[in-house]
Amino acid sequence: MVKLSVIVPFYNVQTYAPDTLRSLLANAREDFEFILVDDCSTDGTADILHRAQEDIPGVVVLRHEQNGGLATARNTGLDAARGEYIAFLDGDDWLAPGYYAELVARAESLDCDFVRTDHVQANGRERTVQRAPHGLRDVPLDPRAAILPATRSTMVDYPYAWAGICHRRLLDRGLLHFTDGLRTAEDRPWIWRLHRQAESFAVTGMLGLFYRRGVSTSLTQIGDVRQLDFIRAFDQVVRETAEDRDADALLPKAVRTYCAVISHHVNSIERFEPSVARTLKSLSSAALKRMPQQVLDEALDSMDGQRATLLRRLRRRPHTAKEVAAA
Repeated sequence: MVKLSVIVPFYNVQTYAPDTLRSLLANAREDFEFILVDDCSTDGTADILHRAQEDIPGVVVLRHEQNGGLATARNTGLDAARGEYIAFLDGDDWLAPGYYAELVARAESLDCDFVRTDHVQANGRERTVQRAPHGLRDVPLDPRAAILPATRSTMVDYPYAWAGICHRRLLDRGLLHFTDGLRTAEDRPWIWRLHRQAESFAVTGMLGLFYRRGVSTSLTQIGDVRQLDFIRAFDQVVRETAEDRDADALLPKAVRTYCAVISHHVNSIERFEPSVARTLKSLSSAALKRMPQQVLDEALDSMDGQRATLLRRLRRRPHTAKEVAAA
């Protein structure tokens, strides 16, 4: 039986893929499989993955004929996964040797639906430890209880799919797939769903996953229209949270987080192409008008003056007929 399936999407990362693959080799075990999904790369990534199939035990290579984005690539891997446990890795990140063996051992000991880990952020030669925002470590916890409070960073604000491991029972329950076609913020609805619907989770203080920042091909560095998928992602978070049995308690957190992300993007609007910047403003304005208005008012009242003023101004922004149709 396959103990662990690791799903690794790749798209035009020929510069970084060799580091990722070497780290997988240093984590290989006879009961581990590594599902490498080539999301229709146009550089030399496909050739690198083909060689990995011969060099690394447990590698399976799947290829998309059209680029579908990170969410779709992860879903392709999930559909093929056979493991008792599921983990994710991005094609430009890497692992310490033996990381997955230790992570599986901790997951088995904790016997939770999912386990979340800390990670190391790598920006050039600089290394920074990023901690999951929860104080209790290595004990089973209630995922719903880790969503709140609304005014503080919590586990739903640490959405990275690769920062942890999930038991297969979540896949069998339909909780691990991502919203197909989302090209950014795809992990936001995903992490909210896990915390609302899973039965148990834990946080463990492992360090061994290295998240590469400042990659020029990463969507976090590109100011094109794909960045605006965060609107669809957070619309989904708010919509699904509004249908939850604890909607009254949880909606303030969902709305406040959505507002914070809108504010972040608008405050860095200079990195977007001019047409995308205009679309960002119109879509953000429409999104604010769609939110539950009383909950939104309370969220804005709880935020600092600068962000609250920006968001109130956006909410009042008039729309042209063309903008309304686009939104």
